[in-house]
Amino acid sequence: MAHSFISIKKFTEEPYSNILGYPNATNRQIKSRINELEKLKIKSICLTGPTTIGSLAILGKGYVGIVVLVKRGNKKVALKIRRTDSQRENMKNEAVLLKLVNSINVGPKIIDASKNFLIMEYIEGEKFSNWIGMLKGSGSVKKLKSTIKSALEDCYRLDQIGFDHGELSNISKHVIVGKTKVSLIDFESSSTNRKPSNVTSITQAFFIGSGIAKQAQKIYKNSSKKKIINALKSYKQEKTRENFENLLKVLKL
Repeated sequence: MAHSFISIKKFTEEPYSNILGYPNATNRQIKSRINELEKLKIKSICLTGPTTIGSLAILGKGYVGIVVLVKRGNKKVALKIRRTDSQRENMKNEAVLLKLVNSINVGPKIIDASKNFLIMEYIEGEKFSNWIGMLKGSGSVKKLKSTIKSALEDCYRLDQIGFDHGELSNISKHVIVGKTKVSLIDFESSSTNRKPSNVTSITQAFFIGSGIAKQAQKIYKNSSKKKIINALKSYKQEKTRENFENLLKVLKL
């Protein structure tokens, strides 16, 4: 898909300045942020994506920051911009967490970070909730199963290193289905200090308690909730590969 990029110099002016200094910033803050972007070698921004700020399209919005598509050199990458009303003083902690999950091949690859920005791999794809709604035809069962299994494997790896994503009960925003890979995104609420419940949270979201669970059930008939809950209980007690494999079996993956 062709994207149209706008020079960051333009982002001193409204409405573009609303992106760099969301939800509100002084001219001085905006100029400072543009200097910060130049140091990070970000030249231009593309206003595209499923979310909007005013009339401007962006990739995503959270409590800590907003995410836009940018160009660094000739490469398209994702840029997370710290909100001016965020309780976080900088993006350092999230950068550390992303590096940690990257070490086990989870999440978009981190490229660089500064006080107000986080640059990471851009994963072109659909949010899971949109993707499942578009699934049709003979290969849909196979596609759905392999996508869910891939996300569950990522969650298992996170559980193994004692890392809790924190937001996986809401998978519609946190699982991106790309052409070549499925990726968990948005680690701003993550922690290594909580008991991890990644596999449990995402299994419940996929199969038990959401509108997505109903959509999944229409595509392929799953085991009873009771069987799934029992398999999850065993896994929660002991997060072994054996218990995880048993859960996959119960989920017909």
